[in-house]
Amino acid sequence: GHCRLLCKPSALAQHLVRSLGRSAALRGGRWLWPCWPRLQMLWQLLQPPEPEPVVARELLQLSDAGLVALDWLVGPWGAAGGGGGVSSPVLLLIPNAAGKVTAGLLQLGLRALERGFIPVIFNRRGHNGCPLTTPRLQPFGDPGDLREAVTYLRCRHPCASLLAVSEGSGSGLLLAYLGESGSSSRLAAAACLSPIFRGRDWFEARMPWLYEWPLLLHLKQGLSRYAGALAEVVDTDRLLGSRSLRELEETLFCRTRSRPTSWESYWERNEPLRDADEAAVPVLCLCSADDPVRGPPARSLPRELFRSSPYFFLLLTPHGGHCGFPRRGPGRCWAHEAVLEYFRAMAEFLRTEERRKGLPRPR
Repeated sequence: GHCRLLCKPSALAQHLVRSLGRSAALRGGRWLWPCWPRLQMLWQLLQPPEPEPVVARELLQLSDAGLVALDWLVGPWGAAGGGGGVSSPVLLLIPNAAGKVTAGLLQLGLRALERGFIPVIFNRRGHNGCPLTTPRLQPFGDPGDLREAVTYLRCRHPCASLLAVSEGSGSGLLLAYLGESGSSSRLAAAACLSPIFRGRDWFEARMPWLYEWPLLLHLKQGLSRYAGALAEVVDTDRLLGSRSLRELEETLFCRTRSRPTSWESYWERNEPLRDADEAAVPVLCLCSADDPVRGPPARSLPRELFRSSPYFFLLLTPHGGHCGFPRRGPGRCWAHEAVLEYFRAMAEFLRTEERRKGLPRPR
């Protein structure tokens, strides 16, 4: 399908090329729909809702008494079906920065459930119905809450591999976590669908209104529930009257009553790739050259990172839009199959390396 894999040459890269090359998900075909990314985005917004899968919600209390929600996907079969065994890999699904759990993310979770994974959705403070118990939300690239959630998952599933997938702007959180944690991330592999690599540039460049306004309204709707509690720390009138995602982000995290900071200082602490050189976990980034949300590839793709780091892999396709990657037939998104094949290939490579070096498997 004219996909290209941009990465630093290595044994792992060669294995990944062979595995993805055999995958039927990457075989292209003559179909015009992938060539219209804005129509794809409109369809994603207007498509009729599908029956949502059954989830079991678990609230995790953090060190500062805040709460995040973990939604374990049980599947459409009810509590008695689906799921994996004790050693089945746990797949952590991270929604976009607005906390919107899209139909695509749910489809990926269900396909992973069918393959024997244990999928769980990470919901930030105050997002997707998660109660806000402290007057504090999670900044764009602050991985503190995610780190505590990963630690909990490791304690709950000590024998399982931990994997993570992020969607869209939610990739800023995952990339920041991998950079800050380095070799202590506790993840075996990660993947990002249509990631936003440069957060500040993305907020300042603005997105097509067709994408920005629904996300802005979604965020305002969630924040309005906690206007009374947030009034202690921010100007809620200005917050709920924001006319762009940048204005809302700046009001929420820079123009605070207790610790105001500048826009520049905020991004020094929250850029997704600020510690990318420290990442020590393989990361596959699936990107489309015609992504109308991320922006032109020339200024939005950090190609040098993929050429220099042995842990970052860029799968670039000419058409696919933003988190769309449409295809004919069941599944509708070939990126989901590519991500699951990537995780399978990673597990196979690690097992081969362990046998070759005679390393004992971690207990």
